[in-house]
Amino acid sequence: MPDSDPAPAPDRGALDFGALRRWPDVEAPDLVAVDATDIFVLDEAREAVAAHPERVAVIGDHHGALTLGAVVELGARGVRVHQDALTGERALDANAERLGVARSWAHHALDSSLLEGARVVLLQLPRSLDALDEIAGTVARHAHPDVVVVAGGRVKHMTLTMNDVLRTHFGTVVPSLARRKSRLLVATGPLQEAVDPSWPRRAVDGATGLTVVAHGAAFAGSRVDIGTRQLLAVLDQAVPTAVDVVDLGCGTGVLAAAIARERPSVRVVATDQSAVAVASAAATAEANGVADRVSVLRADSGDALTEASADLVLLNPPFHAGAAVVDDLAWSMFTAAARLLRPGGELWVVFNSHLGHRAALERLVGPTRQVSRSPKFTVVAATRH
Repeated sequence: MPDSDPAPAPDRGALDFGALRRWPDVEAPDLVAVDATDIFVLDEAREAVAAHPERVAVIGDHHGALTLGAVVELGARGVRVHQDALTGERALDANAERLGVARSWAHHALDSSLLEGARVVLLQLPRSLDALDEIAGTVARHAHPDVVVVAGGRVKHMTLTMNDVLRTHFGTVVPSLARRKSRLLVATGPLQEAVDPSWPRRAVDGATGLTVVAHGAAFAGSRVDIGTRQLLAVLDQAVPTAVDVVDLGCGTGVLAAAIARERPSVRVVATDQSAVAVASAAATAEANGVADRVSVLRADSGDALTEASADLVLLNPPFHAGAAVVDDLAWSMFTAAARLLRPGGELWVVFNSHLGHRAALERLVGPTRQVSRSPKFTVVAATRH
């Protein structure tokens, strides 16, 4: 399908998109709070929203551009919004306050409360096909039979398989020409009876015997990723006397479930800013019979947890913010771990061996020693000053 660059969209004066900020997400020169995809989706959805202004749902809004654009520019009211990242929710609310936009939306989980009776769904396409499958299936099951889904993404991150995933759940999927390096997929005709709900999915890890439960957008799905596996291999050495343990950035909760299963006396808090991760970790704890000792909490870098409340923090930090590789994410989590640890407590962290995190750990947490190293991953332990 050839790229095209139609005439620019009409001037907008109601909402200053350029004033949107990513805060409290990672700030970096090449990371922005609004992109051409947001504008393209809003342009395409204008008539549909005008026809049904009180039946609009937004999914995957990164920092508020879709939601605020729908409210201010398109006249939507009572918008229901699902953002997986807690920082995304906070950015939306902060941008609205900064720009003086009256609140006309509510945050929802990815479930029937988000989509019941929805006639228009605005979607920033996730990169993960599993995430798209769960989203599309949920929309098809719960939205109005005449719903219009306007999904957009950057061309470089889209694949033809995304069309196929949407066609599993919708009778019609129409791709657009590209505009400013973005493209749309417009889906209609939900096939509510086509596919039974298949999320979350579960699998038993052969090496550990752990049952891993994962929703579509969860990192590594229902597998144990190789970085976590390297940390699991030395987990028995990590502060054997620890009572209070935090799995920071818990993902599907593999580390939390593993240490709770192996140490019946510990209390574990698994925390992540991702709604999908929190739901997956809670289900993983339940599946492994340790839900009574694993509390799961949605928080940004453990910001809802009490200072100096942990003997041991476990961490497999992310190193991507969107398409960009940044150190800020890991460093902010190291700082969070230092805040959570009691004096003498330890942070056990695994990271890609080529990353120079050890110096940052020495500075932000305390004396750091190497526990294990492979060509791909390194495990270190940092002791709180």
